[in-house]
Amino acid sequence: MLRLTWVQPEDLLGHELAQAYQDGRAPEAIAARWHAAGGPEAPPRAGTSPTPASRYLRALAGDLLDELAELPSGLADAEPTDLGRIRAHCPDWPARPVPAPAPTQTHLEAAWLGRAVGCLLGKPVEKLPLEGIRDLARAGGNWPLRTWFTARGVPDDLLRTHPWNRRSAPTSLAENIDGMPEDDDLNYPLLNLLLLQRYGRDFTTADVARLWLDELPAGRTFTAERVAYRNLLTGIEPPHTAHHRNPFREWIGALIRADVHGWTNPGDPAAAAEAAHRDATLTHTANGVYAAMFTAATIAEAATGQGDIHACLRTGLTVVPPASRLAEAIRHAVHLARTTEDFDTVVDALHTTHRAYHWVHALPNTALIAAALTHANGDFSGSICRAVSGGWDTDSNGATAGSVAGLLTGAPAALPDRWTTPLKNRLATSVADFDGIGFDTLAQLTHQLTHRETRHP
Repeated sequence: MLRLTWVQPEDLLGHELAQAYQDGRAPEAIAARWHAAGGPEAPPRAGTSPTPASRYLRALAGDLLDELAELPSGLADAEPTDLGRIRAHCPDWPARPVPAPAPTQTHLEAAWLGRAVGCLLGKPVEKLPLEGIRDLARAGGNWPLRTWFTARGVPDDLLRTHPWNRRSAPTSLAENIDGMPEDDDLNYPLLNLLLLQRYGRDFTTADVARLWLDELPAGRTFTAERVAYRNLLTGIEPPHTAHHRNPFREWIGALIRADVHGWTNPGDPAAAAEAAHRDATLTHTANGVYAAMFTAATIAEAATGQGDIHACLRTGLTVVPPASRLAEAIRHAVHLARTTEDFDTVVDALHTTHRAYHWVHALPNTALIAAALTHANGDFSGSICRAVSGGWDTDSNGATAGSVAGLLTGAPAALPDRWTTPLKNRLATSVADFDGIGFDTLAQLTHQLTHRETRHP
């Protein structure tokens, strides 16, 4: 039986209840009705429950999702999604700068490679609990994490307790890597190259939707992106696609789409954040959108080649409403990283602070990325290894940390060979005509867009 993930009402309901508690609504009465009817909790890690719900429970879940959407949020004023209101909440919103030099093609190749390496490092341990990641790395003689995960020397009983990610292990363990395998963390930057090629810097959220329907296979979408895709096919238009029965709207999906907006707006974090906002609001709201804006602005600052990682992260925070949960999470993470010598201690504190959030939620993951980059002082290997060793959405966190740190290195030659050689300058994807493309070619395509964007501010 085909059990389509991330869209079944009975699976969405538990996640929407969690979202309601987190964003300041009062869902207790609705939760009581759901549980009294025998409704299950949200699947903790998978995208769907193991068995289908009854027709009655499925219908009830749909009704309750709509009722939850009507509940007022006590955090709505501090966490708006409208761009004008976001800007009004940000007293240090970056001014429009004098156009900065575009990053060189070499810089951009390092950023693409960094994104791929960090993603690939995290793929075999995605979905594993923190203790599983640590135990597997220790068993392979690789703790603190410093290179690819391997199954060599790992006891069978440990692998039974903490199995590698089923889909990723055949292509992402050290002994199996043969080029960069397909991953949504690379698919979305490819799509955003197409977005800028077709629609230019003034693209709209509707343009993002059109591109997805043309070029993105539905089966390559997950969480908020899959719900928004479904909503498009039922005739719901953006930005309502981000709201309708979408409990994943503050998860990490928009963040992983933000890099190209930063790369192509060097020295203009405001423009990068605004582009990320137009992209993100197809699928996300509030903190899910802020995570994308923060990432894009951080990368735009890094793309000038003039700032250190700490200045870049400070710039990223200027586009996030300071009273929002995301801003608080980033400030807390950076403080921990700057004042704590042992990174495992930082990670343990973050996991305690954010224990109520799902492992794919934007808050804990963005906080971890900021902490990893801060603690490693922007060093490439240190950044990706810290980001992945911190758990949660390991491949996405490694990808974003790798993109930022790779960009700051300035050149592929500055990345250690142990990371780049196994990728063989080859990326697999199901997006358009990109399958098998090299990272040098991707850098060239991005550089052309960056040059065009900066010539016409």
